[in-house]
Amino acid sequence: MQSYSHPASMRLVDEARTRAEEILLQNGSELGLLGGGGGAYRQVWARDSMICGLALMLLDKGHEIHRNSLATLERFQSPLGNVPHNVGFPNLQDAALVAYGGTHGTADPDTAAAAAPVVDTAHSGCIDNSLWFILGHNAHWQATGDLDLLRASWPALQRALLWLRYQDSNECGLLEVHEAMDWADLFPNRYNSLYPNALYAGAWRAMGKMAAALGEDGAHYIETAEQTAWKVNQLLWVGPEVPNDWAWVERNRREWLYPMRLTETMLVSRAYYLPYMGFRSYGDRCDTLGNCLAVLLGVASGTQAGRILDYLHGAGLDSPYPIRSLDHPIQHGESDWRDYLLLRDLNKPDHYHNGGIWPFIGGFYVAALVSAGRHEQAAEQLTRLAELNKQGVRGEWGFNEWAHGKSGRPMGFPRQSWSAAMYIYAYESVRRGETPFLGA
Repeated sequence: MQSYSHPASMRLVDEARTRAEEILLQNGSELGLLGGGGGAYRQVWARDSMICGLALMLLDKGHEIHRNSLATLERFQSPLGNVPHNVGFPNLQDAALVAYGGTHGTADPDTAAAAAPVVDTAHSGCIDNSLWFILGHNAHWQATGDLDLLRASWPALQRALLWLRYQDSNECGLLEVHEAMDWADLFPNRYNSLYPNALYAGAWRAMGKMAAALGEDGAHYIETAEQTAWKVNQLLWVGPEVPNDWAWVERNRREWLYPMRLTETMLVSRAYYLPYMGFRSYGDRCDTLGNCLAVLLGVASGTQAGRILDYLHGAGLDSPYPIRSLDHPIQHGESDWRDYLLLRDLNKPDHYHNGGIWPFIGGFYVAALVSAGRHEQAAEQLTRLAELNKQGVRGEWGFNEWAHGKSGRPMGFPRQSWSAAMYIYAYESVRRGETPFLGA
């Protein structure tokens, strides 16, 4: 870790790293990494487990857990190539999952064998499952160089990519996404959204690298990654950093002309990517995770990355802790308001997806700062991320799912895998001065 950190802060930062590893390994199972250890999310969630793979592949004891997650997701991949939203047992007690280093214990093998994993269909249309599956395999291959596993899973990876390509309904080269069908599955981002399309550029690039490792021609994957990033910039960035190629749009994507002209006129410039562009509409708020991923996955240029990170800090999105999911929540009566935001009292302003603080996004934020060369700021934010994760009941480390956007008080469920994992990833990014497995 960098020497400019205060000794007391260093103790907190290092203790958080130890606690995070304990939680992450305890949430491992025979199926793979479970989403949480606090009585909820006791399934292998595709996006959660693959995001956590970024940290697991930095831990010697984490490799097997991540391989189990990959195997489970591949086992239940749909005939058309979609990776399942989550897979789990209907009754964990009967299923007798064995947690690595945890307290779940062993059980009657006959009982365990009789229990069949179940694929969740409540959010079966979520698009980022297959995107993260590709990136999760890329992290495993980069960490281990295991070409045998990569070769065996290559057909599943190609099916996942093909399924994604069919989600480009107008064949513009970007994914068109149903409302509330990405990580924020109770939120009205839609159509050409930032978060999945930043991942899409990263997935194409990852496929190119893995194809080359297998001795195949990966050039077309890399070329498509660059085209995808270019289109994200044309459509979702408003400002002088990205000159719009109006002639290309006129020839190839006439349906983009109206919303692009509208944002150019109405917004003039923004210091962040827009969260989505619809057929005749757009969103104007800063999706923190999508923008951090654009920085980490090479969609944003250095200049754009600087503007984004300046905005996130200047607008106070990293206060009281890193980091709020939005710069301004959707309020009742706005055009993007949906009554389902009140489901289970989750998405009121400054709550959950609607402006809550998410520790796992905080990990991506710290990593984005490292990626942009802002190492001292990254170390400072890592300390504050440790302070956030320390909050818990009865003096225990919480690693909660999320926190209130204004008060910073922990909410949701504790001992969440991706809160712990992305702390580890942020810690290692600061320590190493680079962001493992991510980047162009």
